[in-house]
Amino acid sequence: MKPFVLATVAFVATAVAGCSSPRADEKMSFFVTSSQAADGGAIGGLAGADAHCQKLAEAVGSGKRSWRAYLSAAAESGRPPVNARDRIGRGPWFNAKGVQVAADIDDLHRSNALGDKTSLDELGESPGYWHDMMTGSNPDGTLASGDVTCGNWTTTRGHALVGHSDKGGRYGGERATSWNSAHKSGCTMTALQSMGGKGRFYCFAAD
Repeated sequence: MKPFVLATVAFVATAVAGCSSPRADEKMSFFVTSSQAADGGAIGGLAGADAHCQKLAEAVGSGKRSWRAYLSAAAESGRPPVNARDRIGRGPWFNAKGVQVAADIDDLHRSNALGDKTSLDELGESPGYWHDMMTGSNPDGTLASGDVTCGNWTTTRGHALVGHSDKGGRYGGERATSWNSAHKSGCTMTALQSMGGKGRFYCFAAD
């Protein structure tokens, strides 16, 4: 083959490669944490939770995005209450395998595609039995009332409101199918584990 033809083929191949679709992990904008951030519900507040999301995302090559934990927090020290739904951007959101789990914030809280096969961690794995995800939130993503945030995610005392990443379970009654507001759990790791949790939570790319 002549040098000119070879050069042309090489150029075309490079151009095609440059126009290829992003890998699933590059497209990822949602995951459940694969590991605990600290001790049960004491995860360093919202800032500590966000930092954990960022750290896990960076470990799999998705650290260029701005990651936020899906957690609500009560008002304190002159700061207004925080709703989880207001922290995570507009969507759409895709899991580690490139599957869209929600088109926008309303879809996320109304008819999302979350479930056992789609609520995956940053490694693309299902949480399995450990499906309790801390949120402190109502089904619509707003702060739930009462003792539901482990002291705004700074202590192992009190309670956490959790959701079921697989939308199922024996705790929560009719709310067991809720991904973000199924039932209360204690804030110690022992208490969380006794009901199917490990101090994990959801992370979303807010940008």
